[in-house]
Amino acid sequence: MLVYWQLFLAFFIPGILGYGGGPASIPLIENEVVGRYSWMSVQEFSEVLAVANSLPGPIATKMAGYIGYEVGGVLGASIGIFASVAPSLIILMALLSLLNKYKDSPKVKRITLFVRPVIAILLGYMAWRFFFESYEGIGLLHTILLSVVSYLLIERVKINPAFVILGAFVYGGFLL
Repeated sequence: MLVYWQLFLAFFIPGILGYGGGPASIPLIENEVVGRYSWMSVQEFSEVLAVANSLPGPIATKMAGYIGYEVGGVLGASIGIFASVAPSLIILMALLSLLNKYKDSPKVKRITLFVRPVIAILLGYMAWRFFFESYEGIGLLHTILLSVVSYLLIERVKINPAFVILGAFVYGGFLL
């Protein structure tokens, strides 16, 4: 029973604090899943994140379903998914009228300006940790090769990131 409560908290709290949607809550989820509860290693979490990114739909919800299933079966997946969407549901239902009233407020816009850099720093830190986990797991050559090729395909050739992730899976599956 305790594990279900922990699953709920692991996805509910990032849902509350992850201002900016799924990408903003990923480092918070990683802190809960890897750091606090030790359900996964950083490498396993990065693999779950890669799979979640390659599938359509909200990233955090897909991660909550998968991690919840791994930790607590079908009930765990259901709790994880509910916990990841519950903060949004509660806030939308309770504050919809206030949102419409103050959406153009300078104070609200200023808060957003202060929150965005913090989210960028958290995402950068997570990417840095993933890079070093990859380096330790598959070596420097493969890490740099995958990073450079992914960057070129996404930024220069403009290939959809889902295809790049799929290509990295194939590369890893056959060569690593």
